[in-house]
Amino acid sequence: QVQLVESGGGLVQAGGSLRLSCAASGRTFSNYVMGWFRQAPGKEREFVAGISRGGDRVYYAGSVKGRFTISRDNAKNTVYLQMNSLKPEDTAVYYCAARSYTTAIMTSPTSYDYWGQGTQVTVSS
Repeated sequence: QVQLVESGGGLVQAGGSLRLSCAASGRTFSNYVMGWFRQAPGKEREFVAGISRGGDRVYYAGSVKGRFTISRDNAKNTVYLQMNSLKPEDTAVYYCAARSYTTAIMTSPTSYDYWGQGTQVTVSS
């Protein structure tokens, strides 16, 4: 089992940047594909970005491609989400998630085994 704790959320103006972090503890971090998801009020949880176990493959939702960057540091047991050119529609609770026993980056929340508690990102216009 792995425990995940997100940090770095906050309030930012449109066009600004934030960097989210997700610290993992427990089992070997490099065994997990990692993903970032978000959920806005009244909406379903949606995939934002994913990264392979070694960090050599990434995948983004179309709505954030070119603005967000996912990365990981396996020595620090941490995955990051750099968010640039933020828009009001990016406002949501952001969650990191871990997927075990696989190498595939999946976009469905049901494919992930472990979740953090979430961190709020609010983008004002």
